Amino acid sequence: MLTAVDHVQLAAPPGSEDKLRAYYQDVLGMREISKPPVLAARGGCWFTAGGVQLHLGVEEDFRPARKAHPGLRVTGIEAYADRLRERGADVVWDDNLPGHRRFYSHDPVGNRLEFLEPHAPGAGGPADG
Repeated sequence: MLTAVDHVQLAAPPGSEDKLRAYYQDVLGMREISKPPVLAARGGCWFTAGGVQLHLGVEEDFRPARKAHPGLRVTGIEAYADRLRERGADVVWDDNLPGHRRFYSHDPVGNRLEFLEPHAPGAGGPADG
């Protein structure tokens, strides 16, 4: 039986760790977590915030995820969008998901990220039906 998503992994090009750290820590406000030594030798970096883990793994033939993306639940979405814009990140609002405010952004290597916040009772996501 599935109980939760443990983490989401996105790909990144070799040598992009400093750009990723600047974005995921300074822009998104996540905290870097240590990778096990055997995995750290492969490059990349892992981040966490509010029970969410994003793993960025190095891929030699890297192509950013333009359609596939993690959907990240936030609180105070307007202020969070302002935070991203103030730090130079793109924010593209989308109003096509009933009961939610949401926007898309891209990390510094081009991966698509979705940020959403329910705004109606019962708009908690897939568990609501």
